[in-house]
Amino acid sequence: MLDEYDIKNLNPRKNPYAKKLKKQITINIDNRVIEYFKEQAQETGIPYQTLINLYLADCADQNKKLTLSWT
Repeated sequence: MLDEYDIKNLNPRKNPYAKKLKKQITINIDNRVIEYFKEQAQETGIPYQTLINLYLADCADQNKKLTLSWT
């Protein structure tokens, strides 16, 4: 092995961006919601999954509370 590929003597450090990594999940979302975000994606040029993530991140950052009323 070439010395430049030998990482044994290096002091590896944690990834500084590890907290910003995304986790892949499976989630059930209504078709109308997906279509809404796909339309927004076409208008903005941002992928719809990114838009959904940005919206949910904003909700979490603003500590928005969900209010439901059943009729």
